[in-house]
Amino acid sequence: METIKLKTNIKCGGCISAVTPYLNQSVGEGNWQVDTQNPDKVLTVKTEGVSADAVQKAVQQAGYKAEILS
Repeated sequence: METIKLKTNIKCGGCISAVTPYLNQSVGEGNWQVDTQNPDKVLTVKTEGVSADAVQKAVQQAGYKAEILS
């Protein structure tokens, strides 16, 4: 299982609610979380077979920014 981390502008519960359907469809329910306490608002995704680009695109479809962390 691969772990992908992205810096986002998802900053609150309302934002998380907005991205939930997109991320659940892309990587599956329970396979992601956003650390809103972290200054970088890090989205951590545990996945098999889903690329970081696909996760980034799902976040962008919800209207938020996501930058892959190296």
